[in-house]
Amino acid sequence: MARVITDKCVACGTCAGECPVNAISKGDGKYEIAADTCVDCGACENACPTGAITGE
Repeated sequence: MARVITDKCVACGTCAGECPVNAISKGDGKYEIAADTCVDCGACENACPTGAITGE
């Protein structure tokens, strides 16, 4: 299952820089994860300063 970015996202972009498969891109007001590209490694979740990314 791919990670999900919640509404806690402040669009800082930290997560996108940590994604090894470039599955994260800027969306409308927050970043988004492409579920078909995400390998569920958790790098983005660990890097997010606001805790906006979840694997649930």
